[in-house]
Amino acid sequence: MTTHRVILLLCLILALTNHSSAESTPLAGTQRLALEGDIASQLVDGVDKFLLREIDRSVERRARFWHRDFSSPAAYTSSIQTNRDHLAHIIGTRDARVHSPDLEVVAAVGQPTLLGQGSNYEIRAVRWSAFGNVHAEGLLLTPIGIEPTSDIIAIPDAGQTPEQICGLQSGIASESQYARRLAESGCRVLIPTVIDRSQGPHMGRARMSARQFLYSSAFEMGRHLIGYEVQKVLAAVDWYAEGGAVNKRKIGVIGWGEGGLLALYSGALDPRIDSVCVSGYFEDRNHVWQEPIDRNVFGLLEQFGDAELASMITPRHLTIEAAKGPELEDTGAPGRLSTPTLEAVQKETYRARALVKEMQPPAALELVISGDGTGPFGSERALASFLRTIAPGATLTTSSPAPKLLRASVDSTARQLRQLQELDQHTQRLLVNSPEVRREFMKNLDTKSPEAYAESSKSYRNYFAEEVVGRFEEKVLPPNVRSRKTYDEEKWAGYEVVMDVFPDVIAYGILLLPRDLKPDERRPVVVCQHGLEGRPQDVVKGNKDAYHDFAAKLAERGFITFAPQNLYIFEDRFRSLQRKSNPLKKTLFSTIVPQHQQIVDWLKTLPFVDAKRIGFYGLSYGGKSAMRIPPLVPDYALSICSADFNEWVGKNAATSGTMGRYSYVWGGEYEIFEFDLGNTFNYSEMASLIAPRPFMVERGHFDGVAPDESVAWEFAKVNFLYSAKLGIGDRCAMETFVGPHTINGKGSFDFLHKHLQWPK
Repeated sequence: MTTHRVILLLCLILALTNHSSAESTPLAGTQRLALEGDIASQLVDGVDKFLLREIDRSVERRARFWHRDFSSPAAYTSSIQTNRDHLAHIIGTRDARVHSPDLEVVAAVGQPTLLGQGSNYEIRAVRWSAFGNVHAEGLLLTPIGIEPTSDIIAIPDAGQTPEQICGLQSGIASESQYARRLAESGCRVLIPTVIDRSQGPHMGRARMSARQFLYSSAFEMGRHLIGYEVQKVLAAVDWYAEGGAVNKRKIGVIGWGEGGLLALYSGALDPRIDSVCVSGYFEDRNHVWQEPIDRNVFGLLEQFGDAELASMITPRHLTIEAAKGPELEDTGAPGRLSTPTLEAVQKETYRARALVKEMQPPAALELVISGDGTGPFGSERALASFLRTIAPGATLTTSSPAPKLLRASVDSTARQLRQLQELDQHTQRLLVNSPEVRREFMKNLDTKSPEAYAESSKSYRNYFAEEVVGRFEEKVLPPNVRSRKTYDEEKWAGYEVVMDVFPDVIAYGILLLPRDLKPDERRPVVVCQHGLEGRPQDVVKGNKDAYHDFAAKLAERGFITFAPQNLYIFEDRFRSLQRKSNPLKKTLFSTIVPQHQQIVDWLKTLPFVDAKRIGFYGLSYGGKSAMRIPPLVPDYALSICSADFNEWVGKNAATSGTMGRYSYVWGGEYEIFEFDLGNTFNYSEMASLIAPRPFMVERGHFDGVAPDESVAWEFAKVNFLYSAKLGIGDRCAMETFVGPHTINGKGSFDFLHKHLQWPK
């Protein structure tokens, strides 16, 4: 041991034995901690600042993902195919659409097939196959006695019905009924139903918008409500395109609000769409985290803003209408919609034009301003611009009388329910099949020996870091550790510790040091992690429910312990951090993991710590941490997951069956869902990233997280890996006890003593 380390250790021992030392005394080798107030709150605020700055920086960083070739229109289309494929992946358009979809007229026996009729067009209720067993439903408007000039898909907002945008139902001013206006002008118009924002309850329990309900489970399975609805639009394009081979009609897509979003995404993905009109939607997307959560796309801002999506429609035509947009407050996961400011629309349009300024002939990107930018959607100029690009020579006709309803109107509530149930059932089928998908995904692990296994798992840990958890490019700062003594107990002393991680991001926790530390002694450390809305203090003193002072009890047994403050505190304040992280292809753990790495790196420098004997033990949300942090912080010698381990993918995505009773889809923890987890890492797969290091589950029989059978099912796969495949069954354990959601502190303490090699 160096002279410097001896001096540090002697200073520490002196401080530990001096019970009368001042509270502000720092730990030897650190600066004095002067932060006052609620440090946990300051930690969350700092991460918030960091994430907002990262969102702003994302715009300039996108260029590296684009390699546009402007030498010809064909070359350009080819050069952005990688971006198009990536967009399809993140919005979940992964399921094969039905080949050669047919439109079916929907009418009861004895009813006329015509639902309504306008001055020069007929209206039919229709449905068409999209993907799997999922159908789109809506209306078809067909000109009478003439060949249509073009084929249009007109997409309403989530707050509108197909009947409203064609004039069969009230609620929209006649001049904004863009489906009707285009049909009157000779276009064939197909109008899909969009999932609405009705607040439920859905499936008898979910008191949130229908869109949020469907988004949550789909997101877990690598799908997205946006992708599902885009697939319905593209299935309509498939139907049009088959007829187009004969009649050469152009295909256009137009939408307002949510319909504008779907029109923009559809046009970006499918070059068969000749022209797109987006109204009441287009703007800077850096505030997507404030919009309804069903617009949350994992990794969107890494490559795409609205300008980049517009550039994917080039060299085809895009009309952007600055108009009044939908305005609402979502009562589920907090979110709101408001009319894009004219300045925001103009700025994003300018940015889109700049991205394709080298295009020859110049990009056909037109901005139309309705009124002052907040005027009615579907303005004369916007519709005329759109019509001109898909039906040259056609003119927008003056609005005729509203169409007449010829039979009982479509039951829009029943139609919505059918649409919701079909999408939910599709996601549930994906969930049922997901174990086989994950098994195929993990097939390259080498189980010949623990050493070969550890080497083969590196690529999976890297995938987990990059594609599931998310990893910031920002370099970790020097720790600049500050501390102060805040506990002075008979058997141990406690220090609050703060260190830097990223600009504005700190790590914070409490270090407990046994008083019987001896010179030249190196002891194991247990990192003791709190759960949801918890604090480091909760695991130290006060005998808080579920925690039972387990950090202090371990310190009394001679372990050094460290209790970090993780981000999941202050309800919507921390959940908004997940909302800000996701569009960057990041999660809460993108920040938490480097915080823990900084903590462990510092612990390893302490002269009384054995760097090879640092374990992790977390309860509840700390148990979630136990599954996600140790795979990416290899310095953790073992991990104990308490009161959380279960069939995690089902816990997040199931809406029926046993796991459906316990599922997060019904509750308010809207930040919990992780994109594409169902196809990659359930808890057994996460545990396989911890292997061959020791791993343990602590489980109370009456823990409401999940039923015993689903916990046992998932753990059996972990035990099989350790015991049967790797031959290291002594490193894997599960203790069950008769009790609730709590630290039991018996078998788990024994596990720590055994694998951190510290005598009882």
